[in-house]
Amino acid sequence: MSADGAALGARLRQRDPSAAPAALNLLESTAPGDREQAAALLGELSPAALGGEAPGQVIGVTGPPGAGKSSLLSALLRAWREQRRSVAILAVDPSSRRSGGSLLGDRARIEFDPGDREVFIRSTAAGERLGGLSWATRSAAQALAAAFEVVVVESVGVGQAETEVAEVADTVAVVVQPGGGDVLQFLKSGIMEIPDVLVVTKADLGQIALSARRDLNAALRSLGRRSTWTVAVSSVAPPTGIDELMQGFAQHWNELTADDGRLLAERRRQARRAAALTDFQVEYGERGLRALGGRRAAQSLLAEQDPTLAVPALVAVLERGHA
Repeated sequence: MSADGAALGARLRQRDPSAAPAALNLLESTAPGDREQAAALLGELSPAALGGEAPGQVIGVTGPPGAGKSSLLSALLRAWREQRRSVAILAVDPSSRRSGGSLLGDRARIEFDPGDREVFIRSTAAGERLGGLSWATRSAAQALAAAFEVVVVESVGVGQAETEVAEVADTVAVVVQPGGGDVLQFLKSGIMEIPDVLVVTKADLGQIALSARRDLNAALRSLGRRSTWTVAVSSVAPPTGIDELMQGFAQHWNELTADDGRLLAERRRQARRAAALTDFQVEYGERGLRALGGRRAAQSLLAEQDPTLAVPALVAVLERGHA
């Protein structure tokens, strides 16, 4: 028997964190009955039902393997909880080819108190997706943003293909480590177009980290991205740079939520449309896009829809046009 999606959505809307595990189980299920209940859950958490966008800040954290994302998240989690902010973390890991399950289990690498009811951490498998996110990640982030003050989506470290994280996050943090070639690789790749915050880890290495930060700042200036923060952090005790990084997150959130949150609403509308197009293309490929008249035609079709629709509903619009 499927879980009651509407009831779970109502509990999340009332900031009940204990509803999170069952809600994500429902959103990750592919059973037909569960898909219907998942739609009911998301309906309870739509901007129309909430009277506006979900209040939690969704932060995407991405970067290559070994850059120190898990250590960074452990330090950030401690700092957020010291501020008494509720936090949910979705760690999207590579999939095991044999079982299809999460291969690395990032939950095991992030330090947290399992008895803390205001913290929720979930490892999910990316499946066959190359963009760094599992297919249900966007819906999960949307649901959790109604119940938690901070929602972090940590995506698979596969380099420049991780740009999908920009389709789910309000604030994107790209993490690089100095001295390992990551900075040079990032300067060449499209991933430099997405960060709101660039984080150079291992600041305890001194001059190497400072040089990496300078290189990244120069690259951002050349791209005209003068509003992007660059922060050097070290997770080695005692951690450094965490306060500055949190200030960057807070400033970006303040910019998004100023003027009655119009910028936030527009960013999320664009993200939902982009995510729907990505999900449709994964399912139907280039042939499916051609059946709609091409990418521009698909984008025009999405632009005509109610901007508060959730990603699955927008995908359904494209599927009807494809049929």
